[in-house]
Amino acid sequence: MIAYIKGKLTHKSPTDIIIETANGVGYQIHITLNTYHKIANQTDLKILTYFIVKEDSQTLYGFADEDERNIFGLLISVSGVGPSTARVLLSTLSSGEVRNAIVAENIALLKSAKGIGPKAAKRIVLELKDKVLKDSGMQSATISQTLTIDNTIREEALSALVALGFNKTQVQKALNRILKVTPNIPDSGELIKQALGQLSS
Repeated sequence: MIAYIKGKLTHKSPTDIIIETANGVGYQIHITLNTYHKIANQTDLKILTYFIVKEDSQTLYGFADEDERNIFGLLISVSGVGPSTARVLLSTLSSGEVRNAIVAENIALLKSAKGIGPKAAKRIVLELKDKVLKDSGMQSATISQTLTIDNTIREEALSALVALGFNKTQVQKALNRILKVTPNIPDSGELIKQALGQLSS
């Protein structure tokens, strides 16, 4: 397996990059939007990679951090979830959000990514929850309970704000930003109030 590639960034787009190594070889690497934003200002780069070999292709996927690569590897181990689908999911949500969604069995959040239907989302939760908990060293009951409460508040706020006429994608991004900074918001009313402040600015 190719663990990482280090060199000069000669091409960059939201979906792929080309890194030229010291020996003059250029590697095309598919990336997520989250990785794209993290490497935005870099010219010399070390990118973690996941190398996938099929009968008709050899493809490199690149990640800015180890957690995203680990989640990618777990996702493609799920029946029916290929590298492209895993990349879309990790472009829609951060690796931490995917991890939390799996633990909290948040099917709705996983389905928010293009190409992830109800069946695929349920398979991801079913096949990966125990693995994610084990990898993270979490205690299942405690984490699940906490995340389920947070998820209920988030879903109530999302429904209310969409009903008010705000764009669902913009609402989701605003809620994610708020909950990242203030994860222990007591109720959906407070979350809606903060989100309105961001969405109206």
